[in-house]
Amino acid sequence: MNHALTNHPHVLLGWELSYFSGKVRSYLRFKEVPFVERPIDFIGFRFRAPRATGAAAIPIVITPEGTWLQDSSAILDALEVRFPERGIVPGTPVQRFVAYLLELWGDEFWIPAGMHTRWSHAENYPLFEREVGGHLLPWLPRALQDRAAAHAAGMMRGHLPGVGIVPAQVPTLDAWIAQTLDQLEAHFAVHPYLLGGRPTLADFGLIAPLYGHLGRDPWPKRELIAKRPHVRAYIERMARPAQADGELEADDAIPETLVPIVSAALRELLPFVAGTRDELLRFMAEQGGHKPVPRGLGPVEHPLGTGRYSRAALPYVLWMLQRMRDAQRDGTPVEQARLRTFLQGFDAEGWLDLEVPRVTRVGLRVALTPEGQR
Repeated sequence: MNHALTNHPHVLLGWELSYFSGKVRSYLRFKEVPFVERPIDFIGFRFRAPRATGAAAIPIVITPEGTWLQDSSAILDALEVRFPERGIVPGTPVQRFVAYLLELWGDEFWIPAGMHTRWSHAENYPLFEREVGGHLLPWLPRALQDRAAAHAAGMMRGHLPGVGIVPAQVPTLDAWIAQTLDQLEAHFAVHPYLLGGRPTLADFGLIAPLYGHLGRDPWPKRELIAKRPHVRAYIERMARPAQADGELEADDAIPETLVPIVSAALRELLPFVAGTRDELLRFMAEQGGHKPVPRGLGPVEHPLGTGRYSRAALPYVLWMLQRMRDAQRDGTPVEQARLRTFLQGFDAEGWLDLEVPRVTRVGLRVALTPEGQR
């Protein structure tokens, strides 16, 4: 470890109940990065974060030099350069692809599950309101904190239709959550982490919904996680993974117990990515230019378990796909052929062949990259 970088700790601005704060916190602990965690308050959200990062969002990591890093994937990418020991991106093509795929899966595809298990059950509200009020306005009386928290809760509930949480789709989402957790339970009964004996990028993506939402909110913690002891143990491991030093599967393989999860992710995510691309191109044909596009666009329907699910297009997933492909770009012809053969086994070559315009990340949004810019 480069101790010149660790004389002063990094600062994590986040909350325990935050979806992506759990991802970054787990990573910092795994890499044994000296850090202190501070809850962000209203002034930080309203003024400091947008000015420094372009978005009012957490988590944020402030480096010892004073640089503000925002967006969990970008944070991990930047810190991997600073702290390369025990790298979280596998060095072989199939495992590297699967790690990026499952990070995308955890980051973006689990959002409806995290939102639904939190906001569809009123018993979760008091924990949210107590913590958020105290974080946002720590210097004000409890009554004013409660009002601020209730306002924040109302804003979050207002996003439910956009992520597809409407009465007609709830049975499909509930079935997907139960089936996927059962698959994870079977996997973690055999393996401590997704790709074997130590965490990879895939695990830090998955812990985002499992820690802050399903593993901590009262209703899903009792009804979904407590009934699956191996998933519960995984959440506990990922909360403090510093001692995880096992090996990944040999010969660039993935565990057999992970195959159903990877198969479903490949099948369900690609139509969502393709539909999002179409919505982005439709929007840009109408609006033109290279300004950042809205966080969500028109609805996209995709498979989910045994059913179909519709939610707003999320242009950010195109940046995630681009990042995944960039990580494979320098692979040798043999490595690229190995990955294509792997995807052929799932009838999923579209992950390599789907044509997607290049985009630039702007906070939590994206903009089309000017033609010819790489």
